[in-house]
Amino acid sequence: MLVAAAVCPAPPLLVPEVAAGAAAELGDARNACSDALAVLAASRPDLLVVVGAAAEGGAYDQGTPGSFAGFGVDLTVTLGPDLGEPPSGHATGVTLPTSLAVAGWLLGQARWAAAPVAGAAVAADLAPSGCGLLGADLGGSAERVAMLVLGDGSACRTLKAPGYLDERAAAFDAAAARALGAADVAALAGIDAVLAAELQAAGRAPWQVLAGAAEGAELEGRLLYEDAPYGVGYFVAAWS
Repeated sequence: MLVAAAVCPAPPLLVPEVAAGAAAELGDARNACSDALAVLAASRPDLLVVVGAAAEGGAYDQGTPGSFAGFGVDLTVTLGPDLGEPPSGHATGVTLPTSLAVAGWLLGQARWAAAPVAGAAVAADLAPSGCGLLGADLGGSAERVAMLVLGDGSACRTLKAPGYLDERAAAFDAAAARALGAADVAALAGIDAVLAAELQAAGRAPWQVLAGAAEGAELEGRLLYEDAPYGVGYFVAAWS
């Protein structure tokens, strides 16, 4: 059963080594993520499930490595504490998708040791119904499950945003922020997948996985951070 959740943004720029001279711009977001992870640790979970969007869905074991070499930085992280041996059931050379690599960095900064970690990449185009089913399955994977969910809002908030300016983006992000801050499962499950794709909102699928996991859990939420510093909606929320 889901007992706590943290929602964090997934940009590689969250990692100071990647952001370089612009690292200070996301300092508040990093601090909020740290606070959200503390809520997860305090929930005394039996398992932490990390969920992030990727081109394809897949499962990743604790200790799976992730790299930021594609962003020009010689930095490797692992999903949770490094087990010192290749994760079981995974072929040599398997690496984390970017969203889960960012999660690995966050967990490393938090020195996560509260529970074992499992990763779940969700296909960015997975239908809302599929996201709900996946979330229900993940939420029932241990007696006390905590979930770290990585995902961004619209990438169309300004003229210089990755997706250019779309007048619908601000309202979309405002609704997402309300839903995440209130732990509104129905509102998250009801996000329009077509609109989210048009607005390049990579968090849609992971948020709807969270909604599926949280169905019936009656958690309360707090919005810890909301901004769009690069024309992309970033949110941090904690549910408990």
